[in-house]
Amino acid sequence: MLSVSRIAVGNVRCVHLGFVRTRKHVLIGGFTQTFGNRRWISVKVIHGLLAKDSTLNRRRRQNPTERNAESNEACSCDEDEPSGLNSSAIVTPCDEKRRIPMMGELIQFPNDPNPYPAPPRRHETERKAIASTGGPSCLPPPPPPPKQSYTGYILGAIALTAGGLGLAYYNGLFDGPTPIDDSKEDERRKKQTYPASSKDLPKHVPYLLIGGGTASIAAFRSIRVHDPKAKVMMITNELEMPYMRPPLSKELWFNPTDTEPLKFRQWNGSERSIFYEPNDYYIDPSKLSEAPNGGVAVARGYEVHRLDVVNRKAILTDGTEITYDKCLIATGARPKNLPIFESAPLAVRERVTLFKSVHDFEQLSAKLDDGSRVAIVGGGFLGSELACALSKSEQTRKKKVEVFQLFHEAGNMAKVLPEYLSSWTTERLREEGVKVWPKTQVKAVEMQGTQLKLTLMDDSVLLVDRVIVAVGSEPNTDLAKTSGLEVDGRNGGFLVDAELRARSNVFVAGDAACFYDTKFGRRRVEHHDHAIVSGRLAGENMVGLNKPYTHQSMFWSDLGPRISYEAIGLIDSALPTVAVFAKRTAEEMSRAVAAVTAGGNDSEKLQAANANVSVDVKNVMSVAGEQKQIEPAKEQNKEREPEDSFDKGVIFYLRDKKVVGLVLWNVFNRMGTARKILDQHTEYDDLNEVAKLFNLHERPAEDAESEEKSP
Repeated sequence: MLSVSRIAVGNVRCVHLGFVRTRKHVLIGGFTQTFGNRRWISVKVIHGLLAKDSTLNRRRRQNPTERNAESNEACSCDEDEPSGLNSSAIVTPCDEKRRIPMMGELIQFPNDPNPYPAPPRRHETERKAIASTGGPSCLPPPPPPPKQSYTGYILGAIALTAGGLGLAYYNGLFDGPTPIDDSKEDERRKKQTYPASSKDLPKHVPYLLIGGGTASIAAFRSIRVHDPKAKVMMITNELEMPYMRPPLSKELWFNPTDTEPLKFRQWNGSERSIFYEPNDYYIDPSKLSEAPNGGVAVARGYEVHRLDVVNRKAILTDGTEITYDKCLIATGARPKNLPIFESAPLAVRERVTLFKSVHDFEQLSAKLDDGSRVAIVGGGFLGSELACALSKSEQTRKKKVEVFQLFHEAGNMAKVLPEYLSSWTTERLREEGVKVWPKTQVKAVEMQGTQLKLTLMDDSVLLVDRVIVAVGSEPNTDLAKTSGLEVDGRNGGFLVDAELRARSNVFVAGDAACFYDTKFGRRRVEHHDHAIVSGRLAGENMVGLNKPYTHQSMFWSDLGPRISYEAIGLIDSALPTVAVFAKRTAEEMSRAVAAVTAGGNDSEKLQAANANVSVDVKNVMSVAGEQKQIEPAKEQNKEREPEDSFDKGVIFYLRDKKVVGLVLWNVFNRMGTARKILDQHTEYDDLNEVAKLFNLHERPAEDAESEEKSP
């Protein structure tokens, strides 16, 4: 049967090749059919042939005599007569053996009353027309299929485009050029982790530090001092290794762009990186458990979602659990934003920076071009330091940046400095090239071309390329909500005792800690030195020393060559203050200015400005913002004369007539003296006498020697 089917199908041919064209071979039911234009063989015909052939073979096997008779029977067909396209043929058994029916024939088997009809033939006129024109040897191609209607697709695309344009208009994308979507970069950074999988993190660590900042690195160093083989792991949501933040708003902006971007020059002239340790100092987290001598590992890009204080477990955001013996929370603080910028369109938000991390510094540094206009909103430490640094960066970076500083207070750092000193500081920043606009706020922001249009409270308009929001920060206390930890309602931050303990085996240090100061009561401090002091103390208590917080941290700020100060204790402009300043003569002032303009780093300029100070002092007293001078008062709205400049002095902050804080204004290497005054915590009758301890009239030894040698 199989052989017959192969013969029946494989030998199908067309008599007139000029009118048959093979198009396609399709496998149907195990048989191959050959289709042509208007010429085909029915599957049923082939099945009939096979059925008849099978029946005859079965009869022959059953009756051999009948088979011989059939072979001798004369054939009724004429072999010489071809079966044309218009002819019909009666198929006999002998025909089955010697020929295959041609395409177009009407095939009828003997004694079969219902022959299969042949397919319709080409009309005779059509055949003659093709022959007369000498057409191609094959039939013309079939007519093309009907055209498909795309009306629905077109209408759908139009509707989708209109909806997208409407959404883009609603989000303010037509207010300016397409912004660079920094949010995508931030999302990409958030998804990065090291190690790549939390499965590589140790299941248990003796010391777990949540946060990778200064407080954590100080705690680790303190732990290693008392437990040299301690195994410590930090978990931080940042991708960088632990680094110091103060240079981000100061020294890093004075580096040339072609040098190492994250290195800065210290006051003594040496250069160092902002990173506390090189990368090879840290252990791979997956190898920490097997480290024979211990060490510290940093898991970057991870975040602790909850602490199970009772069972001493830390649960990450992906559900990974890590058990610990002692835990430190040093999550720091996050920068605040203003509602006017939070609710702004995407194009505006992409040009607003909340300056906090090294990633923020790198992004801002890359986007500031020569001639850029920057608005800094905020008049505190960060805003004032950034304004001064960006304005001066032209000297080294060869990029002129026009800086505008906007704040609602009357002067720079008005929350920590007395009013007269705050106003004097504002004038010094203007001398550095900063355009300071006090007593104002931003009430509207929108895109205007490629710039941001800021509308201020007095309806004045300021066009800038970027905005830096520096309006303070708030402690990161997200863990308190999920872990059942207490938060101070007044100061913010995790509520801890004098030993920085929040719960059993859980400590808090740095900006996020609201601690109890045995001398000044409950406090929360956001300064670099406090992160070091509190982190060190927390590390000591994690190994069991149980020490209270007694050491007073300090902070400092640099605002150009004429302003650099250090402070310790409670520094609040709402407190009464008494200030003692050294007074300069006109000759001494001109000499100091000449030294400042001679060049050199900030420390050298400050030392030059501190030289040749007159012994005379000027005492200024301020009570809750109202200032009183021992000398005749001058009008506050007039610029002070050089002899009245506050170039060097000490400001005492009082509470209950006791000194609770000191600011050393351009006075250096006297922090130990200030700390002793705070430790005494007593009432002084004459602060002029106390000010003499700081040697405001002291001159550098090298300057005195140079004058002695001069004729």
